[in-house]
Amino acid sequence: GYVLTGVKKVGYIAIPDFYIDWEDTQTGIYGCANDVAKEIIKLKRENIEGLIIDVRYNGGGSVKEAVELSGIFIDGGPVALYKQKEQKILTLKDVNAGSIFGGPLLIMVNGYSASASELFSATLQDYNRAVIAGTPTYGKATGQIVFPLDTAVAITTLQNGRVENFIKITSSALYRVNGTTAQQEGVIPDIILPDLLQTVGAKEKDEKFAFRLAPIEPNKYYKPYSPINKTALKTIALTVTDTSSYFKMLKKYEPRIKDLMQQNEISLKMEDILQYKKERQNWLDALEAYNMSAFSTVTNHVMRTERLKASGWLTEMDSETRTRLANDAYINICYLMLLKMIPE
Repeated sequence: GYVLTGVKKVGYIAIPDFYIDWEDTQTGIYGCANDVAKEIIKLKRENIEGLIIDVRYNGGGSVKEAVELSGIFIDGGPVALYKQKEQKILTLKDVNAGSIFGGPLLIMVNGYSASASELFSATLQDYNRAVIAGTPTYGKATGQIVFPLDTAVAITTLQNGRVENFIKITSSALYRVNGTTAQQEGVIPDIILPDLLQTVGAKEKDEKFAFRLAPIEPNKYYKPYSPINKTALKTIALTVTDTSSYFKMLKKYEPRIKDLMQQNEISLKMEDILQYKKERQNWLDALEAYNMSAFSTVTNHVMRTERLKASGWLTEMDSETRTRLANDAYINICYLMLLKMIPE
C-alpha cells in the first residue's frame, strides 16, 4: 500500500493476482482479500480520501478471493452468477454486512486483466461502486478442470506429478450480477485510456475455440448504488491524453505498430532495420523522459525507517517502486480523476 500525496492524499494498492492459501481455503487468513483489507486499514490511518486499486496485468486466480475482495467495498449482496452444465445458476454472495472502505474508488484495468480480475472490476462497476479506467479487459469468464488422459491414474499419482498427458475441460461459466458476461467481451472501462497493448495484445476472443456465452436473467436481489457522474472524469482524461507528451508519442507510434503487425513481409535490408531501431529507440527515450507527476510524493506506509535500514534490497525495491508509481502516466490520470470524485 502506498500513499500518493498531492492536493489530497490518495491510497494506491496493486494486486498482482488473486492468490489464496490452498491448504486453508476456509478462513482466508492468508488470502488476497484479507491482505488488501489490512492494507486499507493502514491507509485509512494515513487519512486517505480516495483509493486506487490496480489490477493491470492481473491474470486472475481464486474466484473466492475475488468475491471476498468485492465484499470489502459493498454492503453485502450478490457478487456474481455461476453456472455449470445441467445445473441451476448459483449466486456468489458477499455474506458480510458492511464495508471496510466507503470512499471514492477507482479500479485500473488493461487487456491483461482477466478472469477473477474481471469478476472484481465488473461487480463494482455494476454496483456503481467504482469507476473503471483503462482498456477493455481480456474477456475470460469460464472455469476449467484439468484431468489426466489416462483414466486409470490414481489421484495420488496425479498429485505427485507423475502424469505426462492431460486434457483441460471447461466446466463452468461466470456471469455478472446484471446477467451479462465478460466472456470474449471483457469489462469495458467507464474511462478509456489509450494503450499500445490494446493494439498488440491477444484476447480470449482470439483463441480458436473460445466459448461464446449468451446472457442470462439478472439477479433480482442485486441493488446498485446511485450512478457516478463520469462526465467531468472523461473531460480530465481527454485533456491529459491530448496534452501529455507521453500520450502524444503513444498516438504517434500506434499506426506504426499496426502497420508492422499487418505486414506479410518484413524487409531484411540493413538500412530499413536500422531505421526501425532508430524510431523505436526515439519512442522509448520519449516515454522514459516522461515525469509529469500529478502528485508531489509517493510514500510507503509499511516500509518504516527501521525496516528499510535493516534490509538493503528492501530499500532499493521500495525506492524503485515509488519512482515507478510517480512516473506512471496512467496512475497520474487516475489520481486527477479521483480528486474530482472526492467531495469538497
